[in-house]
Amino acid sequence: MASSVRGGAGDAGEGEWLKVAELKAMAGAQDPHAKEVDNLTLRRFLRARGQNVGKASTMLLKFVAWRREAVPDGAIPAEQVRSDIADQKVSMAGVDRTGRPVMLAFPARHYSANRDMATFKRFVVYLLDSICARIPRGQEKFLCIVDLKGWGYANCDVRAYIAAIEIMQNYYPERLGKALMIHVPYLFMKAWNMVQPFIDANTKDKFVFIDDKNLEETLKQELDESQVPEMYGGKLTPVPLS
Repeated sequence: MASSVRGGAGDAGEGEWLKVAELKAMAGAQDPHAKEVDNLTLRRFLRARGQNVGKASTMLLKFVAWRREAVPDGAIPAEQVRSDIADQKVSMAGVDRTGRPVMLAFPARHYSANRDMATFKRFVVYLLDSICARIPRGQEKFLCIVDLKGWGYANCDVRAYIAAIEIMQNYYPERLGKALMIHVPYLFMKAWNMVQPFIDANTKDKFVFIDDKNLEETLKQELDESQVPEMYGGKLTPVPLS
């Protein structure tokens, strides 16, 4: 985890960079590996905890320990999540109007009966690392379109949803810019009501439920015409996660 220069999305003032340095020193005193975390990542942890250095340090130390155990080689090999990749649960699209990369998720292609939790968690890390690797310089977040078309009882997996959200909000803070929830069936809201208590307030605000009648207009607001996926009437062909 190389050191980063200053700059990036939402440029910080001098006071925030001083807190970043304080965070690195505080966490590094307890775990030397924390000193290897780049400044922009440190800033995201700081922002996720409302500029509270102590709370950010606790969060960062948990992340460093988790990453060391969950991703000991620095990346999840595709071979370890091949079945999830083959199901084409996730595709990569273009960018939104602010330049953030776009990811498409299809929960109706996930079946709870076939899910192994350890493998699923590795898949979540794999896809989050993949989309974060696409974030260009000057940006720090991504946009996710969650298409629930066809979702039913067989796809309902509250434990997996909670696990995915906890990984994202605890170990990839300030990466999700917005999640557009589209083609949402009534049944899904019952599952969502069980998931919501596990989502922190900052993350919860990023999930936006879109009525079918407003989908076209919403996509026009978020995406340039050339970046709208073809399945929603646009010209862009998404690429399945590989």
